[in-house]
Amino acid sequence: MREADNFCQGYRPGTIASRGYSPDELAKLRPGIIAVSLSAFSHAGPWSGRRGFDTAVQAVSGVAWRQGLLFPVGQPGPQFYPVSAVDYLAGHLLAVGTLVALKRRAEQGGSWLVRTSLAQVGKWLVDQGEVPESELKGIAPEFTPEELASWMTTTQSPAGVLRHFSPILHLSETPPRWDRPSVPLGCHQPVWPAR
Repeated sequence: MREADNFCQGYRPGTIASRGYSPDELAKLRPGIIAVSLSAFSHAGPWSGRRGFDTAVQAVSGVAWRQGLLFPVGQPGPQFYPVSAVDYLAGHLLAVGTLVALKRRAEQGGSWLVRTSLAQVGKWLVDQGEVPESELKGIAPEFTPEELASWMTTTQSPAGVLRHFSPILHLSETPPRWDRPSVPLGCHQPVWPAR
């Protein structure tokens, strides 16, 4: 902990704190740390202690109900998004929040807390509104093999050649890349990489 820049956790509020890793305790152990916290139903309120995950939030927020109305599959009723949109958005928002906190730490000093919940992200997603139903007509149900191939790349790894999706973001001056590819479990010692 004393060498970490960030501490990320995704447990119910209070769970990690009860083991001595609250944001305040982390800041004592490592002044300047960025504590990043994701919960299912927020850090306060009547549902804050509940466990949850993307599809649970889709169900309670009305996302699954609306998806079932627009794209009924099989029996009528709620349908989950074909991707874990709430999970992905939460991850991206926490990554951006971490970058903002790192910038603030560099400029102002101090330790910082970045937190959100899947329920807040689901609500934000719903608040963005919908594409009009008229614009959803004629959309192919699946991507073509050619479309999928255009988004793929290969990476050499200790497990062999991996074929996977390329980063979705492309920048002219700093192309995205992975310094280290995915590896089989047990491939590395549980230590921080050398700086």
